[in-house]
Amino acid sequence: MRLAGKTAIVTGGSSGIGRAIARLFAREGARVLIGDVSETVLEGGEPTCAMIAADGGSALFQHCDVSAWADVDALVNRAVAEWGALDIMVNNAAIRGAGVPLLETTEDDWDRVMAINAKGVFFGCKRAVQQFLTQPVQGDARGRIVNISSQHGMVAAPGKLAYGTGKAAAAYITKQVAVDYAKDHILCNAVAPGRILTGRPNPEALEYSHSRTPMPRLGRPDDVASAALFLASDASFVTGHNLMVDGGWMAF
Repeated sequence: MRLAGKTAIVTGGSSGIGRAIARLFAREGARVLIGDVSETVLEGGEPTCAMIAADGGSALFQHCDVSAWADVDALVNRAVAEWGALDIMVNNAAIRGAGVPLLETTEDDWDRVMAINAKGVFFGCKRAVQQFLTQPVQGDARGRIVNISSQHGMVAAPGKLAYGTGKAAAAYITKQVAVDYAKDHILCNAVAPGRILTGRPNPEALEYSHSRTPMPRLGRPDDVASAALFLASDASFVTGHNLMVDGGWMAF
């Protein structure tokens, strides 16, 4: 129960990595508010809140488009209204976009991806810090932010110009917020997943990912969730860090 009595927001928590983070945080005692554009699970199955309730945890869902400040503001307000404070903000919501190189990337696709993957993280960090600054220091922190970046924000990925740029922005925002608000006892870190098995990946992509990953398996959403849990609980002298969860991909 490493998060007992804590309140956490997880954006994009209905599916994939966000779903795994929300479920693990709830199992560790957190009250979780999921912000997403739909409760539908992309991989199929029961809504995340229903699964958490079945496990004996506490979770609520609120519609939230992270590219809209009013939605992010309302999300944080809801968490505080329900549970009195916000302790952890996980900015996970992201989209892949068209997945094409520079000359095939349209302005509309660029704007759409950046609105979620970059501006959404900016909004989430800003609104969380606003709330944290109204709260007393408890233990080592007023509040903790965990951004979900990607290895594709650190190295080039064929055909993923907009996605990689947005994830690079998430990694940079993490460092800047960490430095600017360290004196206020606010911790801001990121988790950078490698190849994580979500959705329905095509066989060619899996073959390439296996060839690039030193470990004998690819990642699972729970691997990323465990790293997020560490940063949201035990890490008291870690801030501005972008934690790779990639099976050794970036070391190879």
